[in-house]
Amino acid sequence: MAKPILLCDTKGMDYDRWLECREHGPDANIEYTVGGSDIATIFGVSPWLTPLDLWLIKKGRMKPTNFNEKQKKMGHMLEPIAAYWYGEKTGNIVTDDTGLYQHADYPYALANFDRRFTEPSGKNGILECKSTTFHKASEWHDEAIPVYYEFQLRYYLAVADVEIGDFACLWGNNPDNDFVNPRITRDKFKENIIFEKLNEWIWSLKNDKPPTMADVDPKLALASLARIYGASKSEMPTIEFPKKHERALRRIALLQNENSEYQNSINKNEKEIESHSVRIAELMEKHEHGILETTTDKLLIDFVTKTTRRVNSDILKKNHPDVYQECLKPSESRKVKVKIEPI
Repeated sequence: MAKPILLCDTKGMDYDRWLECREHGPDANIEYTVGGSDIATIFGVSPWLTPLDLWLIKKGRMKPTNFNEKQKKMGHMLEPIAAYWYGEKTGNIVTDDTGLYQHADYPYALANFDRRFTEPSGKNGILECKSTTFHKASEWHDEAIPVYYEFQLRYYLAVADVEIGDFACLWGNNPDNDFVNPRITRDKFKENIIFEKLNEWIWSLKNDKPPTMADVDPKLALASLARIYGASKSEMPTIEFPKKHERALRRIALLQNENSEYQNSINKNEKEIESHSVRIAELMEKHEHGILETTTDKLLIDFVTKTTRRVNSDILKKNHPDVYQECLKPSESRKVKVKIEPI
């Protein structure tokens, strides 16, 4: 395979110009492009965006979403730190690469790399710098790599035409325990699967064939549809559903009824718990813990004060009405609800 084409150097570019280059090339002569962060979304495995979100963004019918903006900024700030500890741990030489590259065989395939590295043997590779939270660190344990990042790096190896790629991922301030650098070796079979999918994706954009929500995580799909369609409108007419949706609609109605019954049972249980708790609370007085021992077990009782602080909206509204209005944040949600009425 031929080496990639260097389209431009993005060093010193402002964000808007970089975005223009990434979306259509520096000369605005590429109708549709794909970047490394798009791959997982196109395959439907992104935790953040659905294929339909991305498709509408690429078509210019929806603005890019600004979710996790602070986390993205933090991740960018931590890249040099991850790269530094990667170099310290591996002994590899890490170099910056601010070029925007184009795949030699697929003009739509563009890539910016976080860094490149060179091993003592002289072998070169692509370095992806990541950061994560402690509760997601388990995704990287035992040399594991989150699938959405694996797609990204495999794509970069194809664009760059190199055989190895490493991750440098950190999640704490102890590089001995809170840092990993798993490796990916180029796999032409997987690479072919990626580009077959990307060819289909570009075809769907050119032929105005949007993807469906099939195989997308339902929670992510519902959040996406809420973004795409926005708030409901009361003046819209009632729509009539085809017969093929009857099973799903009846299942929704059944499960919602079951949940309602469960909630009624929970509410009933809570009232009984409160009734039994009155005498226990009287005996506890200011004590936080109690115990009752039997011949078979121990009953451990807790009655601990927990303090939470919330804004008193009534006081705020009364004393600072202007501030109160500024602090009001509208929250919209839509939930499918099905009820069955006899004819």
